[in-house]
Amino acid sequence: MVMLSTPGLIHLTVIFSLVFRLCTGAICVHRDELPATAEPHLGAIGTWQAGRNNVWPTDQLNPYPDKPRITFREDGSFKLTIFSDVHFGENPWDSWGPEQDINTTALMRSLLDIERPDYVVINGDLITGENTFRENSTSLIDTIVRPLNAAKVPFSSTSGNHDTQINITRAEEIVRETSVSPHSYTRFSPPGVGGVGGPANYWVPVYEKDTDSAPVLLLWFFDSRGGVYADGSQMPDWVDSTVAEWIASETEMMNTAWGPSDRRSAVAFVHIPPHAIQAVQENLDSSINPGLNADKLGQGSTQASGDPASLGKDNAFWHSLNSHVRNLRAVISGHDHGDEWCAREPTYNVIFCFDKHSGYGGYSSPGWGRGVRSLLFRSAMPDEGIESYIMLENGTTHARVVLDEDY
Repeated sequence: MVMLSTPGLIHLTVIFSLVFRLCTGAICVHRDELPATAEPHLGAIGTWQAGRNNVWPTDQLNPYPDKPRITFREDGSFKLTIFSDVHFGENPWDSWGPEQDINTTALMRSLLDIERPDYVVINGDLITGENTFRENSTSLIDTIVRPLNAAKVPFSSTSGNHDTQINITRAEEIVRETSVSPHSYTRFSPPGVGGVGGPANYWVPVYEKDTDSAPVLLLWFFDSRGGVYADGSQMPDWVDSTVAEWIASETEMMNTAWGPSDRRSAVAFVHIPPHAIQAVQENLDSSINPGLNADKLGQGSTQASGDPASLGKDNAFWHSLNSHVRNLRAVISGHDHGDEWCAREPTYNVIFCFDKHSGYGGYSSPGWGRGVRSLLFRSAMPDEGIESYIMLENGTTHARVVLDEDY
């Protein structure tokens, strides 16, 4: 059992066939104690099963009762900045590994200072889990969130395929993240959602004004899993089909409580791109789809592509997301460090964007650069275009597009 010191104390005991303890006063999560068919749930949203019976817990539409509401600015705008694939913790036994983390931290501080976002997303691969020391791997989260804590900016994270490896699990990362940062809005999936190894499927509401009864924007976060289990066996690299049912249930609940989604829009984040995006790359036009296009999508680049036998297993998620989440403005992924373009996926006519490889860790190539993707909402109206661009660590921008019905 790993014992690491951290401020505060949260102790959750969940009893299944084994006991799983999550302690963030002295962190003592051990992956081998995780039940084989479930992930721990630390959120305040009740259970998904209750929703399926149309008996909604009173707090299910307010998953953050003890946190400030995320709102648009007084001028009606909202800026969201996405860091991706920061890959902390590589080769801690060599000088170059820790030096990478120092450089990535400096990049985060610099771009947060330039962009001054209202919300931040870290879109997967926070840690290169197969390349860290088991005894202190979760403490890397402290370093990752330190610039965000200093900026006092709210944020969420998704799970990447390197976040569940022999020396770390995504569940452990979430426990650590939420214990060391009061600004984190990351949370666990409801019980039964996400499959084994997919603990982080959730949404965050954004309001136009703090006093509004319903949000105008929903940020959806999905766990595409990947990586390996404790025994070294391969984890599925797609969003589990239980998430498809959960999306349908959640959106039904939202529509019942908040009314039709005409004035409510959404953006979705998932680390590994849906498999449908692979075909989109074949028809890019650099004048319409500007940005780096250096990673050829193939086996392992998109969901359910690591093993040919898995092809199509992300279809349930992709169909449910596009069928039930109305006014879906964009779906944003990382994973493929050499791509940073936006394009329409024709099957559902939805805009997909790669974010930007941010970390000094992880693979790269000369000329690719590092940075962030930002989304600037000029208003809360769903038909108002979203300005999006890549900002490099030197403060320059490129690949600027407007994500609207004409894009």
